[in-house]
Amino acid sequence: MNLSTQTPLREDAFEMDDSQKIALIEKHFGEIMTIMGLDMTDDSLKDTPRRVAKMYINESFRGLNPANKPHVTLFQNKYNYKQMVIEKDISFYSNCEHHFVPIFGKAHIGYISSGMVVGLSKLNRIVDYYSKRPQVQERLTIQIANELMDSLNTEDVAVVLEAKHLCVSSRGIKDDTSITTTSALFGKFLDADTRSEFIRLIGK
Repeated sequence: MNLSTQTPLREDAFEMDDSQKIALIEKHFGEIMTIMGLDMTDDSLKDTPRRVAKMYINESFRGLNPANKPHVTLFQNKYNYKQMVIEKDISFYSNCEHHFVPIFGKAHIGYISSGMVVGLSKLNRIVDYYSKRPQVQERLTIQIANELMDSLNTEDVAVVLEAKHLCVSSRGIKDDTSITTTSALFGKFLDADTRSEFIRLIGK
């Protein structure tokens, strides 16, 4: 895998355990709120730094930790199914690494079995795992495709993501209608007919 498709992480990223990270984020986020002038003695605000810290480590950015990577269950393709398998409209929620505001949308996945098939919920879990980190949509698309190729032992994989970026719609240009689409097509999906069938079946 090209290193540019990997999430930028320091070598010592996991020397601290999650409880230490939560404690430090709580401390620093409380300082940010104080700098902004918020009254941290208010009963609605006083526990916010702790809530944010736990959300960052346990939810929003849990995909940074390889320990949270989903185990992919494979089954023999006993039915000799040789056509594409598609799961579309997989909801995902991520965060833009440039402004730390949400990216959310739908993922569409297709693959052609090389002898094994995957439990369908694992496709959702792969999308969720790579979404739960600071991201750019292009990298997220490639990371999902690379993981599918590695897990399924096939190059015949297609991934399309459609997403709204709150860094576009809630700030800056404040365009609330645009949608960003990215794709990663490999193997047989580079064939014009196979690609066209995939695009048609996901409704694009």
